[in-house]
Amino acid sequence: MSKFFDQMEAYARADTDDDRERIEQTVWELYGIDQTVCIHDMSGFSRLTEKHGIVHYLSMVRHMRVVVQPIIERFGGHVVKFEADNTYARFPDPHSAIQSSVAINIAFDAMNMMTTEDLNIYISSGIDCGKFLLIDGNDFFGAPINTASKLGEDIGSGGDILVAEAAMKLVPAEAAVKSEKQSFDISGISIPAHRITY
Repeated sequence: MSKFFDQMEAYARADTDDDRERIEQTVWELYGIDQTVCIHDMSGFSRLTEKHGIVHYLSMVRHMRVVVQPIIERFGGHVVKFEADNTYARFPDPHSAIQSSVAINIAFDAMNMMTTEDLNIYISSGIDCGKFLLIDGNDFFGAPINTASKLGEDIGSGGDILVAEAAMKLVPAEAAVKSEKQSFDISGISIPAHRITY
């Protein structure tokens, strides 16, 4: 990551637009990737933490991580990072991300049938695709991450899988993914998306 931050420092110190453009081009050549982003958020955890305390919360976060990582990998995805109760992952294509998200929800639905309500885990997922910067495999930045984050963290609730329209267009017709077209307004922008039904 230090080389990346060196580039950021050089950009900040650049004297001309041409210098900044050259550095930006270098950054995209070194770190740019075109894939699908999927962000999972555990729903209702601020409330649960307030009610049950931080140990309860951390235990459930650990449980979530143990469950979601192998499912993401089974569908060809890679966990980029875990942050608090969020999972940030990347996939080769939107259909793989959708399949993984459905499988994660089904897994937690089954587990929730065997636990008390205070131990139930509900996941909301946001999916988008496009070019972004992948830094050393463990962090990423760019428009698809921002959109997926808004869909999965800010808009979605437990069980939701929200897919940006641009990503949904890349799902093959033969995959027969069922969805409802919707549009969301947040932070002054409109996000056309699809809510996956399964």
